[in-house]
Amino acid sequence: MDSSKEHESFKNEAQRTSGEIIGVCEGYAGYTAEEEKAVLRKIDMVILPFMCFVFFLQYLDKQSLSYAAVFGLRDDLNLTSSEYSWTSSIFYVGQLVSEYPFIYLMSRLPLTKFVGATVIVWGAICMCLAAPKNFAGFAAVRFLLGFSEGAVSPAFVTITSIWYRKKEHTTRTALWITMNGVAQVVGCLLMYGIGKNGSLSIAPWRILFIVCGALTVVAGIGFFMLMPNGPKDAWFLNAREKEVLSLRLAQDREGGDKTSFSLAQLKEAMLDPKAWMVFWFGVLVTMQSPVLTFASLVIQSIGYSKLDTMLYTAPSGAVQIAMLWIGTALVYLVPRQRTLVVLALIIPPLIGCVFLLKLDVSAQWGLIVASWMASCITAPWSILLSLSASNVKGNTKRSIVNTMFFIGYCAGCIGGPQLWTHSPRYTEGVITGIVTWCLLFVAVIVYRVLCTMDNKNRDAEGISGGDMAREVELDENGLPRNDLTDKEDRQFRYVW
Repeated sequence: MDSSKEHESFKNEAQRTSGEIIGVCEGYAGYTAEEEKAVLRKIDMVILPFMCFVFFLQYLDKQSLSYAAVFGLRDDLNLTSSEYSWTSSIFYVGQLVSEYPFIYLMSRLPLTKFVGATVIVWGAICMCLAAPKNFAGFAAVRFLLGFSEGAVSPAFVTITSIWYRKKEHTTRTALWITMNGVAQVVGCLLMYGIGKNGSLSIAPWRILFIVCGALTVVAGIGFFMLMPNGPKDAWFLNAREKEVLSLRLAQDREGGDKTSFSLAQLKEAMLDPKAWMVFWFGVLVTMQSPVLTFASLVIQSIGYSKLDTMLYTAPSGAVQIAMLWIGTALVYLVPRQRTLVVLALIIPPLIGCVFLLKLDVSAQWGLIVASWMASCITAPWSILLSLSASNVKGNTKRSIVNTMFFIGYCAGCIGGPQLWTHSPRYTEGVITGIVTWCLLFVAVIVYRVLCTMDNKNRDAEGISGGDMAREVELDENGLPRNDLTDKEDRQFRYVW
């Protein structure tokens, strides 16, 4: 069947299908709500599991340092408090260094192939963490591990924006970020199980790194081979479903993943105040992240055994998941108020930090619960990432802004642990957490004002927003032809 006849059959089939035609593009048939649901269901069954599992393994690798410390890593490597803090920070030094070349590579190479290759490399390096005998060797491997993981998080924000519409970003971003909490629970239980085995020939913390690394290599191979780059490579969709997917992207004027780099979009990103607010989100939301690494040490310092410490640390992951989905539900209930939801989600960890600062060591369960509350970082982080996915257009600009967030993220994760050196209360680190939560509160308000002002200016120009799919010209791959940025596309509207 030639392309014209195939197109005509698609059109006739769409007209015969019950349901309202909800998307029309130049030269293409529309699609029904039933067709869209079927395509979205397939995307959720293929794309999301890949993203969730890889993100789970990334966070498991990061959090394993905390569990390893409880099970003798500091003693085996003769680490001082300052050196242990640096084993956490140097991971993010490596990740920060990697962001600069990865900005370019992620916009020039097929995104999912590049990410899959880095996942395989990071898994191999993670297994190497079991080998070092001193601080220098361990720190070097941690640096390489951070470097190899630098592409995953910014790439996942881009992948979310490629496959899903703006109204779907919050829920899907929340799903793969939920893996942070899941990894914390599973990691504690995995370390507990390994630690219970008294017949191991090597230290339990070394076994943990080997297991995590091996799982990551397998996941990376699967991601590289099976994860499609975009609609035209979606092996799990038929021709009609690929067309519907392209029309869905056009509804939000989304151009998919393109292997090009635009200097004009780079300049626009550098001059966009909203892009710099995204950078500060990354800094401020992670300056208090060391509580995730040091919470288990705080619990152990109260007087609990190694195994009990793992059991009492595990619920913090469940608390994180609960807060994350409370935030997601609030966004669903008030979809046009994402920034207000973020402001509400800042309050519980802020209270947890205050309790960690003020409660006496004798208040054992009080400190444990406070550490759980203070660990609820992923809830505001998830919604801030969904805002970035929804509010940035243009292949190069999107890669740059996402990377700006994670450069800020790395900066916060590098600086934060250096303030957590005086056990068991880590007073300077807790105070820093309180201050940065307050600063993030202000930054979110500023971002909200910038978005609303820009939307009002566009409304004043007499340019309407909303779904403008029928005005979008598609290319031979079924993707919008013009790679417009959010600033260039005056019909685009920011969400806040």
